[in-house]
Amino acid sequence: MKTIDQLKNLRLMALLFAAIAIVGCSDDDDAAPEEEEEVEVITNVSLVFTNTTDPTDVVTASAVDPDGEGVQDLIVDPAGITLSVNTTYVLTFVIQNALNPNDVEDIGEEIEDEDDEHQIFFSFTDGAFADPTGDGNIDMASNPINYEDEDSDNQDGSGNPVGLETTWTTGAAPLAGGNFTARLQHQPDIKTATTGATDGDTDFNLSFLLNIQ
Repeated sequence: MKTIDQLKNLRLMALLFAAIAIVGCSDDDDAAPEEEEEVEVITNVSLVFTNTTDPTDVVTASAVDPDGEGVQDLIVDPAGITLSVNTTYVLTFVIQNALNPNDVEDIGEEIEDEDDEHQIFFSFTDGAFADPTGDGNIDMASNPINYEDEDSDNQDGSGNPVGLETTWTTGAAPLAGGNFTARLQHQPDIKTATTGATDGDTDFNLSFLLNIQ
């Protein structure tokens, strides 16, 4: 009799372990996979400076990545940027994924749609511009940049800058061999009024030769 009871106990324990294993597998199957952030593929970036008093006066500086997600980075045009003294420009961007020339993606439009996750930061030769002054906000986010756009996340009542449109005024002094850098940061769930150029992931970091004459 004791042997029969022992066999019953063993069977009950086996059934119990089997039930636990089935529930465990079911939980694993039901667990939702973690959502991964989509990384933009950027192959072409153009900085477009348009003279505010003469719309036909347009200066374009470009960078191209010939292999997209491959080992090569965006390569800037060595001709750089040449602006005129005492002139105000609006800077806009053309940002694309052109790996498939028959289906070019407008990444700038995606950035606009996700403007609360992106910001372009700038640095430039100290004193190159009359406005903004200084050397940009890559080293210190609070430094002045004339942002003309803001994101749609108005939790603080004002929105935070994006950088797809900015204004720049050159001074009277010419400049030769200067530097102008634009850096796009992807900052999902962390972008605030104080996040800087080292927060989040860098989508591009482009440094151009800057001449003002």
